[in-house]
Amino acid sequence: MNKDKIIICRCEDVTLQQVEDLLKQGYTTFEDLKRLLRVGMGPCQANTCGPLIQREISKFLNVPIENVPIHKVRPLTMGVELKLIAEDQDDES
Repeated sequence: MNKDKIIICRCEDVTLQQVEDLLKQGYTTFEDLKRLLRVGMGPCQANTCGPLIQREISKFLNVPIENVPIHKVRPLTMGVELKLIAEDQDDES
């Protein structure tokens, strides 16, 4: 099996080999991998790659998958209160 051809994160084109290389260098949390490889930062927000990466970390550290923290979810955009939109609309009339 060629780990360079196995895509773990489709949004960012990250391979299994890239993930394993960083794990061997000591980057053993999802947040580490997220900062270095951008996994979980694409349109799917780790809905696809999150469990796969969690499994790889679990295997590498030889711990139960439940002991591997998941990534921190940070929304792509900030919410806007509807009253602010309504107030702004009045300013343009």
